[in-house]
Amino acid sequence: MGKPTGFIEHQRELPEDRAPLERVRDWQEFHHHMPEERLREQGSRCMDCGVPFCHTGTLISGMASGCPINNLIPEWNDLVYRGLWHEALERLLKTNNFPEFTGRVCPAPCEGSCVLGLNETPVTIKNIEGTIIERAFEEGWMAPRPPEKRTGKKVAVVGSGPSGLACAAQLNRAGHWVTVFERADRIGGLLMYGIPNMKLDKQKVVQRRVDLMAAEGVQFVTGVEIGRDLPAAQLRAEFDAIVMCCGATKGRDLSIEGRQLEGIHMAVRFLHLNTKSLLDSQHADGEYISAKDKNVIVIGGGDTGTDCVGTSMRHGCKTVTQFEIMPRPADTRQPNNPWPEWPKVYLLDYGQQEAKARFGDDPRQYLINTKRFVGDAQGKVKELHTVQVEWVKGDNGRPFPKEIPGSEKVWPADLVLLAMGFLGPEDTMLEQLAVERDERSNAKAQYGRFATNVEGVFAAGDMRRGQSLVVWAINEGRGAARECDRYLMGQTQLP
Repeated sequence: MGKPTGFIEHQRELPEDRAPLERVRDWQEFHHHMPEERLREQGSRCMDCGVPFCHTGTLISGMASGCPINNLIPEWNDLVYRGLWHEALERLLKTNNFPEFTGRVCPAPCEGSCVLGLNETPVTIKNIEGTIIERAFEEGWMAPRPPEKRTGKKVAVVGSGPSGLACAAQLNRAGHWVTVFERADRIGGLLMYGIPNMKLDKQKVVQRRVDLMAAEGVQFVTGVEIGRDLPAAQLRAEFDAIVMCCGATKGRDLSIEGRQLEGIHMAVRFLHLNTKSLLDSQHADGEYISAKDKNVIVIGGGDTGTDCVGTSMRHGCKTVTQFEIMPRPADTRQPNNPWPEWPKVYLLDYGQQEAKARFGDDPRQYLINTKRFVGDAQGKVKELHTVQVEWVKGDNGRPFPKEIPGSEKVWPADLVLLAMGFLGPEDTMLEQLAVERDERSNAKAQYGRFATNVEGVFAAGDMRRGQSLVVWAINEGRGAARECDRYLMGQTQLP
């Protein structure tokens, strides 16, 4: 490393965010940028640890430890410290097709397994990654690079989320003619409509990458749902191979009394309509679910729940409360959550920061279970009835939430958003192609091979592994592209 004592001389430092009560007045990204000199100091903290767990990308206790796409983190940290930005970009792009996405929305399991994090604060890997790629775009280094030769093979990639885009980029690099099919009106899938604009700018970041890929030869088709608008059999007839990257878009519902009441929505629909209306008309068309002046209840934690909180804040909600059935995480790692596991610690994410600044406290309520929805005479939801729970072990040894008698409570609610995760992929295309499913209803395809039971049909991303991280989707898209290329050509040079 360029500076072996960097981690001793400099403390972890991140660029400041825009003030919470300022940023909720618009839909712009809320992170400021760090001056180059201070960023290079942060790069110098990478400590030449000998065994860099940050890019291992393994699963420990069911959670990612290190970078799932095996980013060469110590190398580009060192290059940034030395001011060799173009060289840092080259190392970054060897493993990551879209650092501008992961540098914004990835939870950074790399930092959770940073060796420095054993007894100090970890290196600011995510911020350095994002800065490298943004500098590359500013300097004009991200020019289109179409393949020199074409193989003549045609591949259909179904779904334009992170796995589909990564797969398409790799297959195009191999020289195949790639067509990406997306049922929405814009390319990007989860990146476009599942993540709010303040976390990931659609025009400046997502569309910029889509335009670059189009200039490299990838064809994008929007407004076409395979299995409905275009039969899956026709797709098989017209293409040499198909890679399914459709995501796990079946939301987990809450089938309790009063679910049919007006004002109860799946979180993904709330987020999708909000971003579409924002992009179409800056919300002038009114074609979205508004939280303005409403008591909002978000049921479910995680990133989707946080995004619902942040979106409701920008609408101008009256109040916002977020229910979580699990207990509040500890402030520091516990003995049963050792390094290099993902640290299960209490964090105040951007949406909760904004709600706390506006209403005075973290909006999350832990160990709470919703029992019923109650409506008014017009059939609109007006309140939720809940009960507190404690987690106890059942006869089979598995923990379950046990209700605490006397802990019932009534909450006023005008808008309820269900953000409890996803159950798996939708059925239509899988059924038309006769693709086998695994026990969780995902497309059955072995990790590393990505081939389904149907000749020439591959599956990747959340559609194959279930709901997961953007960085895992990129990993799977790249892997499926490699195996699809091998299928088409008998060999592959893709990583």
